[in-house]
Amino acid sequence: MNRFTLKEKAEYVGTLRTLDVSLMEMLARWVPSIPEMEVKVLLGRHLWDLAQHADLLGKRVFELRAPLHSGPPLSEPYGQWLQGIAEMGSTQDRLAAFYECLLPAISKRHEHYLGHTDRLQDEPTVRILERIGQDQRRMQQEHAALLRELPILAKNMPQWSKDLAASEDRLQLLRAEAVAVAAGKGE
Repeated sequence: MNRFTLKEKAEYVGTLRTLDVSLMEMLARWVPSIPEMEVKVLLGRHLWDLAQHADLLGKRVFELRAPLHSGPPLSEPYGQWLQGIAEMGSTQDRLAAFYECLLPAISKRHEHYLGHTDRLQDEPTVRILERIGQDQRRMQQEHAALLRELPILAKNMPQWSKDLAASEDRLQLLRAEAVAVAAGKGE
């Protein structure tokens, strides 16, 4: 299996940080406009989690010889796609988009990275991504608990979330992925 170069690692991890910052900003814009207090609390907690993740990833980028807390911008199509999600108005749509599409997509990106790095040589990044993965699973569980408590918030449109996830799959998020594919390192 081909491995990422140091530069590709820094770019990939930096882009994961950029994505966490974008999601953090999205949740920060949503919280004041959501009427349900339980959702405000949940998203506030998860906003804090994303801030912690972004900080860990930003410090790791610096350790990988890139500027502290740096990361390339998200691709324009991906940024526009995220903007469309950020503009969703209903609590149901927002919850479905964040927990059924965005978090799983981030997890998928982390797994891609973990599958293409040397776990021994890149142990610090591996440990960070594994910790974030644990947090993401907890976030998903807390979301599921909220929906059990308030089933009216469940978006009863599984095709909608599948379509959203499929559109995410079609967009290029990470420049490092494009570099890896161009170099014959992609999956």
